[in-house]
Amino acid sequence: MSDVLFEMQRQVAVVRLNRPDRLNALSPDMLDLLRETLLRAVEEGARAVLVTGEGRAFCSGADLAASAAGMGVRDPGVSLRAHYHPVAETFAALPIPVVTAVNGAAAGAGASLALLGDIVVMARSAYLLLAFANIGLVPDAGATWLIAKSAGRAKVLEMALLGERMSAEDARDAGMVSRVVDDEALMDEAMGVAQKLAAMPTKALGMIRKQVAAALTGTLSSTLEVEADHQSAAAKTADFMEGVTAFLQKRKPEFTGQ
Repeated sequence: MSDVLFEMQRQVAVVRLNRPDRLNALSPDMLDLLRETLLRAVEEGARAVLVTGEGRAFCSGADLAASAAGMGVRDPGVSLRAHYHPVAETFAALPIPVVTAVNGAAAGAGASLALLGDIVVMARSAYLLLAFANIGLVPDAGATWLIAKSAGRAKVLEMALLGERMSAEDARDAGMVSRVVDDEALMDEAMGVAQKLAAMPTKALGMIRKQVAAALTGTLSSTLEVEADHQSAAAKTADFMEGVTAFLQKRKPEFTGQ
């Protein structure tokens, strides 16, 4: 059985982390497969991606049991650059939106994967955890940037220094996740969001993703330029023409992603 499952549901690619017996702990091979699966989603025509975990956890982070065998031999920084960073960069570079459905614990690098979603939907019983300091390590896989940019300096320091769980409600209140729902409603809610995104003007959504990323690290002037460039490109799409035509005809637009 594959460590990462993939299926297309209409135009939504559903990607499931699939090591439930290990709480979906990450191995280098699993990370490489996750990256390949995200790229496959685009190649197969998906207009949105939904990422979740099998079993009772979203992802417990790196597989420490497997890593312990090479402790003192392998440099973890090498593994991060070779396996974790490409996954994070692939999430960020996708031309389609990503929804993450956090069905349980999202710890360590698993918290990073959860927060890499554009729309993060958490089950009420789920939680985020940066436990790195508890074992003498530091946050990685983008957690520092993701949490600092969404919740600010105080929150990322509290999470990273104390190594305590953050509930779904607290994560929502801190601006780190989009929605919190009852556990049994998680997949219906997340799929509903993903299907809505898949029916929207895909090229514009892809540019919005890049535009927001540029704004997080750019100046007002540089962001204005990105917006102008993207608006020029968006105005040339078939979906823009359909949107305007539908507006004038007072009907619901039928976007094709072109």
